[in-house]
Amino acid sequence: MAAVGAFLPVLPTTPFLLLAAPCFVRSSPAFHRRLLESRVFGPYLRQWEHDHTVPREAKRKAYGLVALTFGVSIYLVDATWLRATLAALGIGLLLFLAWLPTTPREATGE
Repeated sequence: MAAVGAFLPVLPTTPFLLLAAPCFVRSSPAFHRRLLESRVFGPYLRQWEHDHTVPREAKRKAYGLVALTFGVSIYLVDATWLRATLAALGIGLLLFLAWLPTTPREATGE
């Protein structure tokens, strides 16, 4: 779901990704290990498992991706109610991302 959410504007990636790792710890240790070793998702999951924070740069990228995909979606639809729904979902997702703790600057070397 997280991988699909990276390409679909209404389906969020971050919550599914953060939920996937703890689920796979119990159900499939092999798949959990594969997630942690993933070149794309691994660093973020390891950071989350270590101290439950999200790197500042990852949050910036997520903000940009949410703004871009929701902005394009809102532009492409005609129905006002659908535009309002997409805007509300986008704002909700941005608020969720802002709510996630950010890795302190000292820990990242910024």
